[in-house]
This record gives sequence, structure tokens and C-alpha cells, in this order.
Amino acid sequence: MTNANGASQANSLANPLVSALTLPEAYPHDASSIRLVETHVSWIFFAGDYVYKVKKPVDFGFLDFTSMDKRRMFCRREVELNSHLSPDVYLGVVEIHLLDGAYSIEGQGEVVEHAVKMRRLPDDRVLNELLARNKVSVEDIRQVAARIAEFHRDAPAVPETRCTAQSSALEHRVEENFQQTERFVGRYLSRDEYDDIVAYSRAFLKVNKPFLEARAHDGRIREGHGDLHAANIFIDDGVQIIDAIEFNDRFRILDVTEDVAFLAMDLDCHERIDLSRALIDAYVEISEDPDILSLLNFFKCYRAYVRAKVNLLRLDDPQISGRERSQALITANTYFHLAHSYIQVMPVPTMTLVGGLMGTGKTTLSAELARRWDLKHISSDVTRKRLAGEPLTEHKNEPYGQGLYSEASSAATYSAMLREASETMSQGCSVILDASFLRQSDREQAFDVGREAGAAVWFVECVASEDVAIRRLALRASDDQAVSDGRLELMAQQKSDWESTSAIPESLRVILDTSGNLEDVVSDLLETLNMKVLEGCLNVPSS
Repeated sequence: MTNANGASQANSLANPLVSALTLPEAYPHDASSIRLVETHVSWIFFAGDYVYKVKKPVDFGFLDFTSMDKRRMFCRREVELNSHLSPDVYLGVVEIHLLDGAYSIEGQGEVVEHAVKMRRLPDDRVLNELLARNKVSVEDIRQVAARIAEFHRDAPAVPETRCTAQSSALEHRVEENFQQTERFVGRYLSRDEYDDIVAYSRAFLKVNKPFLEARAHDGRIREGHGDLHAANIFIDDGVQIIDAIEFNDRFRILDVTEDVAFLAMDLDCHERIDLSRALIDAYVEISEDPDILSLLNFFKCYRAYVRAKVNLLRLDDPQISGRERSQALITANTYFHLAHSYIQVMPVPTMTLVGGLMGTGKTTLSAELARRWDLKHISSDVTRKRLAGEPLTEHKNEPYGQGLYSEASSAATYSAMLREASETMSQGCSVILDASFLRQSDREQAFDVGREAGAAVWFVECVASEDVAIRRLALRASDDQAVSDGRLELMAQQKSDWESTSAIPESLRVILDTSGNLEDVVSDLLETLNMKVLEGCLNVPSS
């Protein structure tokens, strides 16, 4: 007996039933060679010409196999569902018996478990193995696309009464992913990438909710497969597709785009972008559903994240070996980074203007955005003091609007900032300008410079409660490393000079409350920004 996933025999054979099913005498047919493959939900026995899948007594929230009645029910459901795709592969549900301490399939004694019985398909014809050996052609993928399109065409559509609920069900699945993996963030997953994926996903669902609901009413929500990746597809005497999800209908009832996007993502993961494109092209042609193209990246991102999650959840298994643990982490990070790669990012170059009154957190926010997005951070506080030849951290307690903060000095500061921004953008890089931008004329001048550089320009107006602003200014006064000279006694005068930002088109403006902690503020901004990108608000202006 061999164990294909490399776990120690001690772990795999600790269960008496599992141990017994690795012996030839447990089977009613020739089974001289038995191979055990273990997943997080099943023990799978490759015994001679057949395969037996035994469900583990586990509960992950999204599936519950904790009772024998449930396992029997889900075995039957698995056979029923998969018979639509591979009727000659799924042979039925068999009983496992126990008599005098000996386990047997379809034998004598007490029924103690159930298994799905399948015809064994050739190991060397599974798609992921064929991909590893570079044995998959475009024509093979076109056949796979045709089989998927045929399956979707014949699959039951969701009744009209349930169409509206599908958008909420998708949102629930997406949020469930994030909740189930949040404990791994900062340990095994990058916080920045996690925040990006969360913000993008939430924004996409908000922007596209009407479109997704319209597709539901058009019959594009079907009882699909739900787990359509390369390890579940065989190219053997045609196309055989196995392992449709049986344990949770909400993972299987989906927009058809989600099924095909899952496989396209998996082909991307195998570094076969050509085959991924061929799959989509063929599916669109056969299904006559070009609208999937606008949903493809979102569902690729979602499905890559699901694969990352599944591997992370394996870490909870106390019997997992050190080698398996390392491999699960590597695989999880591969899919996690792939999920992040599908996010629609800001156009380049981009000029981000961050303005607002003193104490509203402009510089803190600007520095964080510059770090996250690798932007050139151009600060008015730094520029102003450099122009004057003053040490950056030497506080100048001058009256409001005088000396270093006179109109002439401020005009020179903004001009220098815009020159630096223009030079940076001419090299194809993006910038963030951190200044008060009290006057609309200064904002308009900045927008003009950005547009001349062919950049997308948008404005973030930072606002905060008065209590928060006062507390921040008090802390700044005691910080000998602070560059800004903003002081509590200047607040009222600056506020009286503030000109409304309402002249900036709403599509290019964000009013951001920065009163909370930085992580929450950035999350709010990321979601808003993604919505603007998805709505096309921040496209580079045409010449």
C-alpha cells in the first residue's frame, strides 16, 4: 500500500477502518494493488479497477459529515449529481460491513460506513498530470470547453423566485472566505494583499450587483459543478469530469462563469495562459455568452482564494506531517498571490491628491498609500522647508499665513511639488501629493499637470472629528520628529480659508473620514477606490 500524498503510514492507518481498506481481502474483487489518497474531507482507495471514496466524519461549517446518516446521504447525492457528467464512472453507493473485527465492502455483518464506488480512470489521463507532462493541446481544451458548455446548457436553471437571492448568496460565500482565513493574515498571508483582495471583491459585488442579478433572470445561474479544476478532469475516450460538489448546494448553484473561471484559473496556475485563453474563447463561442468576459477576473480571484483557503485549513489537522504542512503553505501562497494578480489595479501613471485641514491625517494616510502602492510621496511640509533651507524637524511657530507660510511661500511650494510630480510621471511612475489644497485653484492646477502627463487624477479629502484633530495636533506638538508645523491655535483660521471641493467631479473625489484607526480607514478607501476603477471613473484621459 502506498499513500500518494506523502503522509506517514502511522497517520493514515490510525483509523481501523482506513487500515482495513488497505488490505486486498476487504474487497469483493481483485485488489492486489491498493493506493490511498487522503484529502481534508475524504479517504480515497484506488483498488484494482475501482475507486472507493469514504467521507471523513468532519465538520468545517460549510460541510458536515459528522454522522453516518449524513455521510450516506451525501454519498448518494454525489453519485446522483456526478452521473450527469460521467454516468459510466459513478457506479453507486456501497456499504462497508464489520463482522468479527473484520471490515469488508459489500460483505457480511453490521453496516458501519458507506462509500462512493467509481470506475477507475487512467492515472496518466488526468488533466493536471497531462499538463505537467506538456501533453495538452488546444484541441483538447476546446473539447473540455464544449463538454462544460453542454453540461451548463442541460443543467437545471435556478427558478425565478430564487434569482434575487443569488447575489446575496455569492456575497455570503465571498465574505465567508475572508472570515475563515482572517486568522492566517499576518502569519501566512500578506496583510496588504489580503486587504486588496477584500476591497476589490466587495467593490466588484456592489458595482456589478444589477448585472449579476440580470444574468440570473436570463438563466445564467445553473446547478453547476462547483469544483471544476484540472485534477477533476480526465481526457480519456472523450472528456470525463468528476467530483461535482455535493455537500453544499450554495457552492454548486452558481453563475456559469464561476465554473469556467475556476478551470481557467487553474490553467493559469499551471502557467498555461495560452490554454486558459483557448478555454474561454471556445466556451464563449459555444455557449454564446460573451458577457462572462466582464466577470472572469473576479471569479478567477474568488476561486484562487478558495484554493488557498482549502490548503490553509489543512493546517488545522493535528495529524498532518511536517512535509505536508510545508507543501500546504507553499500551495496556499501560490494561489493567494494568483488571486491578487487578478485584481484590476489603478491605471499608471496616477496622480493622487490628498488634502484636508490640519490634524485630519493627510500625511499618515499618504505615507501608507505610498508604501502600499509604491508611489512617489511628495509632501508640502518637506518641500516647503527644503525650499527655505530649513531643517525638516525644526518647528517654525509663525503666525498664520506669514513667513514660511505666506502666500508667496505656499505658491512656490505647490509649484515645486507639481514640477517634481510632472518629472516623476514622465518616467511612467505614479505620485501622491500630500498638502492641504485649501484653494480650488491649487487643486485645478494639480489636475491640469496630471492630465498633461496623461495620468489619471483623483482627490482624497481627509476629514476628522474636531476631537480627533485636536488630539492629533497635541501629540504632534510633543513629537520632535514631526515635520508639520500645524498647531491647535491655527485650526480655526485654516478652516475659515477652506474652499469646498464640490467643484471636483464626484467621480474623481473621495471624502474620507480618517477618525478611526489607520487599518479601517485604508480599507474604506481601498473599497471606494476599487469601485471607482471598476466604474471606469479613473481611466486615463484620452488625448
